[in-house]
Amino acid sequence: MTTSETWQIPTEFAGQCRELYGLECPPMWGTPRRPEFPSLGPKAWKVMERLGYPPMPWQKYVLDVALEIDPATGVFAHREVGLSVPRQQGKTQQILGLMVHRIAAWTRQRVVYAAQTRGMARERWEDEFLQTLDESSLSRKYRVRKTNGHEALIWSKTRSKLGITANTEKAGHGPPLDLGVIDEAFAHEDDRLEQAFSPAMLTRDMAQLWWASAGGTEKSVWLNKKRAAGRELIERMWETGERPRVAYFEWFAPDELPRDSSATWRLCLPALGFTVSEDTIRAELEKLDPAEFDRAYLNRTRKATPPQDPNIPVKAWKDIVDPASASTDDVAFAIDVSHDRAWTSIGLASRREDGRVHLELVDRRAGTDWVVPAIVKLRELWNPIAVAVASTGSPAGSLIDDLVAAGIEVPEDKEHPLRGCLAVMRTNDVVEACGQVADAVRQATAVHRDQAELTGAVNGAQTRPVGDAWVLDRRRSLTDVSPFYTVTLARWALLVWGPLVEDDYTIAESFGLA
Repeated sequence: MTTSETWQIPTEFAGQCRELYGLECPPMWGTPRRPEFPSLGPKAWKVMERLGYPPMPWQKYVLDVALEIDPATGVFAHREVGLSVPRQQGKTQQILGLMVHRIAAWTRQRVVYAAQTRGMARERWEDEFLQTLDESSLSRKYRVRKTNGHEALIWSKTRSKLGITANTEKAGHGPPLDLGVIDEAFAHEDDRLEQAFSPAMLTRDMAQLWWASAGGTEKSVWLNKKRAAGRELIERMWETGERPRVAYFEWFAPDELPRDSSATWRLCLPALGFTVSEDTIRAELEKLDPAEFDRAYLNRTRKATPPQDPNIPVKAWKDIVDPASASTDDVAFAIDVSHDRAWTSIGLASRREDGRVHLELVDRRAGTDWVVPAIVKLRELWNPIAVAVASTGSPAGSLIDDLVAAGIEVPEDKEHPLRGCLAVMRTNDVVEACGQVADAVRQATAVHRDQAELTGAVNGAQTRPVGDAWVLDRRRSLTDVSPFYTVTLARWALLVWGPLVEDDYTIAESFGLA
């Protein structure tokens, strides 16, 4: 499955969202509309209007796609609908519009709503759903039964019911189920609710299962499984053209994007500018723990965070930012590969006129097949002091033969290497490089431009001991640490290898051949 860092929203999909709904913030993963299919979406829009919540563009899009009718069968094109959207975007109002449309439009329908617990479902049903309905123009069209365990909103004309249930294996048991809604899916640690709902839907041709949630935690096993499956379905659909009977919609900000940027918010908050303002989101950023802000408003899965590694100078890294910093003519490059070989990075180090060392992530892409041609091109353009790569115990060590075959040679005389040669770093060299870069950051003799992927690698870096020293640990780090590794190795090559480098003309002169 493709990861969020390589997946891009298809241009034609973004264009369709804009053209049909005026939606400028399409989901990162979303099922496109089939205009040739009729839809009950506009009917649900009108219900939302009657409830006092005119649908926003994103809500129109989701309802229109989710309620498509297959012309060949006359039933819903999608049997399941997954919705993963950050908090405070209007999810609850949309779900209420969906459920009220269902019980108002069909006779003898059974709709069941579930939240984290039965108590939470009762609270939302009574304090939000009923209150909204009572204050709307639909207030005289239903009656309410509040008997504990038998709560129901009964539509007078259709005799259809909207009830609640608990998160148990017995949820949904009883009469056939036409619409099951699992809200706040992040709180469900297993699939017991889905397994309880599904059999009750078997005999209903127009049955749908909806689930909805903002991001969860590592304990949100069911939600995380559903999100992964939804992403895979969307990506496979664009690759093969096959349309599943599951509709999926996920607004999400990839981890490499900064949480404090309004550009990031505009990518994943579809209600921004409608019912939510940037000032409100900024206030939440200042108030919440960063990991909780990411979960709630960027729709990222909150992961258990180990204590900050004391070897990594994260605070000092923030203090050595210079947005205008740039490399000079003398540079050293380095290559590193993530432990799972999913990502490869190229970094550089260059000494500035003020004596500080500029650190920069040059490129980072998926896989490894691109890196040798890229480094050959960079070598031709820059004539670097060296190209560094770790060998012992490093995933990048497998690239050494290909680099040599491409003309980047390992020097015969390591005491007098030529410019542009391959600096193959052993364990002791890497240990030395890691300690040196940490000191340089703390002593402010290094500088960087605060590139998101590089800073993210520093923030998530963990280390492992090597004797009484340490090196960066690719496996334990909270993110791909290879961007940080590349500048660490490049700095070593610049400062340790650099003084040993001899240009071709220097060697020629030493033999009296110039």
